[in-house]
Formats: sequence, C-alpha cells, structure tokens
Amino acid sequence: MLPAILDLTAVKAAYAAGLTPLLMAEEIIARRNASDDPAVFITATPDDDLRAAARALMELAPEPNSLPLWGVPFAVKDNIDVAGLPTTAACPSFAYTPERDATVVARLKAAGAIVIGKTNLDQFATGLNGTRSPYGAPRSVFNKDYVSGGSSSGSAVTVASGMASFALGTDTAGSGRVPAAFNNLVGIKPTPGLVPNVGVVPACRSVDVVTVFAATVGDGVAIRKVMDGVDAGDPYSRPAVPASLPASGLRIGVLDEAEREFFGNTDYEAIYDAAIERARSLGATIVPFDYAPFRQAAELLYNGPWVAERLAAVKDFIATNADDFDPTVRTIIEGARGYDAVAAFEGQYRLGHLRQKTLGEWAKVDLLMLPTSPTTYTVEAMMADPIVKNSHFGRYTNFANLFGYAAIAIPGGFGSNGLPAGVTLFGPSFSDDALAPFADAMHRAVACGMGKDLAAVLPESAKVSEAEDGLVTIMVVGAHLTGMPLNHELTGPGGKLVKSCRTAGDYRLFVLPNTTPPKPGLIREPGFAGKGLEVEVWKVPADVFGRFVQNIPAPLGIGKVTLDDGSQVSGFLCEPYAIQGAQEVTELGGWRAYIASRK
Repeated sequence: MLPAILDLTAVKAAYAAGLTPLLMAEEIIARRNASDDPAVFITATPDDDLRAAARALMELAPEPNSLPLWGVPFAVKDNIDVAGLPTTAACPSFAYTPERDATVVARLKAAGAIVIGKTNLDQFATGLNGTRSPYGAPRSVFNKDYVSGGSSSGSAVTVASGMASFALGTDTAGSGRVPAAFNNLVGIKPTPGLVPNVGVVPACRSVDVVTVFAATVGDGVAIRKVMDGVDAGDPYSRPAVPASLPASGLRIGVLDEAEREFFGNTDYEAIYDAAIERARSLGATIVPFDYAPFRQAAELLYNGPWVAERLAAVKDFIATNADDFDPTVRTIIEGARGYDAVAAFEGQYRLGHLRQKTLGEWAKVDLLMLPTSPTTYTVEAMMADPIVKNSHFGRYTNFANLFGYAAIAIPGGFGSNGLPAGVTLFGPSFSDDALAPFADAMHRAVACGMGKDLAAVLPESAKVSEAEDGLVTIMVVGAHLTGMPLNHELTGPGGKLVKSCRTAGDYRLFVLPNTTPPKPGLIREPGFAGKGLEVEVWKVPADVFGRFVQNIPAPLGIGKVTLDDGSQVSGFLCEPYAIQGAQEVTELGGWRAYIASRK
C-alpha cells in the first residue's frame, strides 16, 4: 500500500518490498483518474505509454532500485521538452512535438525516472499565480477557491496531491518557489547555470532556471544532482564552484521593520515570525537587514528592460499570433516594445549599482530568509486584478536570479484559514548544497507533513547531513593550523574546522631546509613506531582545494594520510628525497609545538 505522498523513501521501500514499476504505473493512472482538479495536466502520458515505459525500465534494469531513480514517477512543466509529448507553453497554437528530451529530462530518465505527463502553467511562464492558461487554473490542494501559485502550477499540484514523486518547474521570478509555498512542498531553485536549459522554452533566457518540486529537501537535492552538469548547448550553463556556509552559528538575515509587507495577511506574517524563532532555536543568529536594494532589483524583472527578454523569446510567434496570447501575458510581453538598447544597458547599470549595495548587507549575514510569498489570493480575486496581485507574490522572489543566488523554499506552517505559507533560504551562487542541511532542519522543525498529508513524518533516510554540503576535506599539518599564519586561507573562503586529531603512528615530521618561513615535511615510514602528529581536518570549497593543489610548491603535494582512528583523508605530504639533511621534529608532536620551541 503506497502512502498518499510518493516521497523517494516510500517509493524505494515499496519497490524493495516487491512493487513493480508496472504496478506503480497502474497506481499513477488511478490517481490521475481520481484527481478532482481537471486543470493539472495539459498532456498526460497516455496510459498505455506509461505502462510501456514501466516495462522498458524493467527490461533494461530488472533489479529493483538498481538505478538512482528506478521507477520514480515525475511530472514535467509544459515548457520543458519530453520526446513524443507536445510542448505547448500553455498556448495551443504554439505547440510542437519534440523528437528529443530536454537535457534535464534525459538525465532523469537515464536515472530510471518515468514521465507521467506535461503540466499546466501560466502561459509562456509569465506569472506567479497559475490562472493565465487556456487549459484552466490548477488550484491549491488545500482549498479549491485559491490559486496554486505559478507559473509552475500543475507541477506543484501533482506532487502535493500524490500523483508524482517530484516534478520539474522553471523559475525566472519565483515560479519554482511560490507554488511550493502554496502547496506545502519544497522548491529547489538552483544557482542559474548549474542545471542546463537545453530543451526549455525560454521566458528570460539569461536568468531562467529549471527547478524541482519535492516532498523533502533531501529528495529535491538528490533529484537536482541528477540534473546538474554543463551542457554546451546552453550558453548560460557553467561548471559549479561550490560555496560553503559556516557549520554552526549561521547569521541569518531577516526583514527589518521598514521592509516588512504582507498586504494585510496577518497569518503569513505570523508564519514568518514563527520561522524566525525556529531558526533561532536551531542555533542561528538572527540579523535584521535592509531589503531595499534587493526589492529594487526585484522590480527590474517586470518593470525594467528584462521584460524585453520575454519578447525576444516569442517575437516571431507573437508577430503572427498575438490574438492567441492570454490577454494579461500579451500585455506584459508587448510592454517590452517600450524599451530599447539604451534602456537595456541602463538596466544593467542599475542592477550593478544595486548589487554593490547588497554586498554591504551580505557582509552582515551568511544567508537570507524571506517569506516565499507575503500573501495568497482566491482565483476570483486574482483574475479581477491580475497584474497588481501577481506582483505581490513576487515581492520577495524576483531578485534571486538577477543576482545569481541559490534558493530553497520550504514549508513554514499553516494559517488560521487552513492555507500553507513558506519561507525561502537564499545563499550566494553555488551554495546549493551548503543551504540544504539547514533548510532540511527547518522543514523538520515545523512538522507540517508533506503536501496534502499533514500527518506525514519526514523520513530519516531523506535527512540532509553536513556531509552533503559540497565541501572537500583536507588535512593540514603546518602554517594552516588554527592560530597559525596561513589559517586565513581556510577561514576566509568559508572553510570549516572538522576536528583536531593526530596522524597514525608511522608518520615523521621534518623542517624542510632552505625554506622561509620554515615549512613542514610530513612523510610516512611504514614500521616507524611513533605517537602520531598533531593535525587538523578542514572542509573547504572545491575551488579552495583546487588552489591548494595548484599552488603547492615541490617537494610538497597532496596525498592520502591515515589518521589515528584508521580513517584516511587528503592532506599535505612531502616527497621523501627532500628530508635529506633536514631537522626532524617528530618527537615534539607537531608543527605548533616546533614553532613554540623556537621562541
């Protein structure tokens, strides 16, 4: 018996217990047929095609869970190509049937996941509410009078209602986060460029990001990692340079009083305040910051020349099919005609100026925590005032991709009217993995279930540990030790001290001759019976580790060092030839003791 929400732990456990992908396909078909929201899918994968995909997987990889996402059902926003299914971008006359999967879809299929259908969206991904589609307006799974959030509306509903384990969305202004908040889900918004956009209908090509809706942070991160990686077909795709965050004592920026705006929604304001207190209880230091430069950047996305990118994406189509556009979408896109090349450059200058202002705020904090949306509205209210009320949803989201940040949206709890709200954690570019442990801890602390199942308990197997923070472990023995002259090369870029310990007993330590300041030479001599040497184990961003390796002068290098507990880590070693005639300081127990002995 499958649970209401198909998180990865539940699906993998069911397969381990004997469920087959073919039986899963039948369950998905039944759940789709039982759905009370007819606007979720634009094109559902035909029943027989879904069964055929399940059989093909069983033939290709018959062993249960033998692929990372073996038999996991997922939905795809209908501006992302799936071979053989129409891509409409919620505009019927725009539709085409691709012969190839988008890169992200191809990677997920290769990992064993199965597409259950193409989901509804605000037309051409232009909106944050989910009502701008000729295929109808998907609704919040908690109250059918309310919007689901957009533009990735149908994708969020498939996960929150239990029809898919995860779903793909896209996010330009907040479309991978707002629907998560309105449906009690996690929304993973990668750093722009981390996940390729090949095979995605662009909204604003320079800032678009493919996102993941999932039941837990752990699920979302695991799925995102399958999609990661450069694709040269995407001009904005780039290799990750992981950024770190402190292991403890996070400084979390929250709205100061001057920038708080919830448009009268006291429930959502209370939910945000409760999230702040949860963060504090988890050991974070709460730091009010000035949101003004971020807000001013956010306004550029729809009230600046970036709207011209939306026109660039569909200029040929709108020239011949303007009447086929949703009226609100058409108004927004055609508004781009008021901007010229001069305005585009002026917009870039304005964004650069605001970026400089944000640096002063980032100096105070390690990450930001903001309401995902300050309020929500009924479908009726949204359609009566579609541009102004939609803009309310984007107040705390629109800036993220313009500045290149990573973000994870998490559930924040429920208001007195039974509707959920959420908060989003923002970190610097490529802090995607580093954000995850605290985001997961925050989600677990709120204890509000997963999707529509408010009683669901987040599985321990999906817990995100510090080990998954995207950092590289390195052992240091000399001037990089805590309190020593080069320790700043670790702490400055966000390195974390893991532990102080000793090497195994068969290591010897020397002072390399003709070095100023003196440098240590650590070698291993099997059979040597020493007491071990004082060292420290650190975790550093991958780029920092790379610089260490690149800049280490001979005869030093990086190799595997065995510690006194039998574990092995990468660390500084010396080539044996270099110790000829060198002073041995092994008996002092470490480099710190040697330096002290010279004073």
